[in-house]
Amino acid sequence: MSLGYDRPLYILAFDHRTSFQTKLFGIEGAPTPDDRDRMAEAKRIILDGLLAVAESAPSGAVGALVDEEHGASAAHRAKEQGLLLAMSAEKSSQPEFELEFGDDFAAHIEAFEPDFVKVLVRYNPEGDRDMNRRQAARLAALSDWLAPRPTKLLFELLVPPEPAQLAALGSGPDGFAAELRPRLAATAIAELQHAGVEPDIWKVEGLDTAADYRVVSDAARAGGRDDVACVVLGAGADEDTVAHWLREAAGVDGFVGFAIGRTIFWGPLTAWLAGTMDREAAVEAIAGNYRRTIELYAGAAQAV
Repeated sequence: MSLGYDRPLYILAFDHRTSFQTKLFGIEGAPTPDDRDRMAEAKRIILDGLLAVAESAPSGAVGALVDEEHGASAAHRAKEQGLLLAMSAEKSSQPEFELEFGDDFAAHIEAFEPDFVKVLVRYNPEGDRDMNRRQAARLAALSDWLAPRPTKLLFELLVPPEPAQLAALGSGPDGFAAELRPRLAATAIAELQHAGVEPDIWKVEGLDTAADYRVVSDAARAGGRDDVACVVLGAGADEDTVAHWLREAAGVDGFVGFAIGRTIFWGPLTAWLAGTMDREAAVEAIAGNYRRTIELYAGAAQAV
């Protein structure tokens, strides 16, 4: 199949697993069957918020990013409703990338027939070189498996700061994000491509300026990869921060949208769990947040 993606893409991401269980639901240890049912219902609430927006959103642009563990029923319904579907493939909250289902990954992908397989990878090119090589090898094998298939690879790249990098800057994570992350992300993309990893879409951390996003987009499209796209992730940031990231990215060639989750759904679900918001109101609140995010990005792109 041809490499890349050339259409607007507005993904509501709710494939969270560890953070969903421990931080949102406050469940430590193994969840009970009732806990699992409750988490699955929460994912269906998010999906209903997405579906409430889908009819009025740009055709073929909205999609769900969901997991199999708690979101299988939501994933099947998203597919039935004709939404774009992305499924996560990595083990949750691991410092080193591993496939959630190991050697059985293919059967799990084929069971859902998603439009995208998403992987989340922590990769700092100045970090643990042996770990980076191991990750790249696993990712290249997945990339090779997907290459002849219609399912596209959505690669979420996180570049966590190394202690030595923070020490050299003399500043905290904000300084790292502004001064080092764009260059490091571009280097990571180049190294992964060299290792045989060929995403159709790079899901990248929010950056401060359009110039920073161009550095990343240029790396993603290097070497004749002219149709490879990028989208912005939300990292659970507040609405104002996410709005800034999206406005800066919207006019950059190669950026086609976003894949954002917690910023959109976390507040309404917290209220639903606390009993201060009923299910219908939570769906409406999620839909409103999602709709505003789409309008913000699409409006910024049109203005440019």
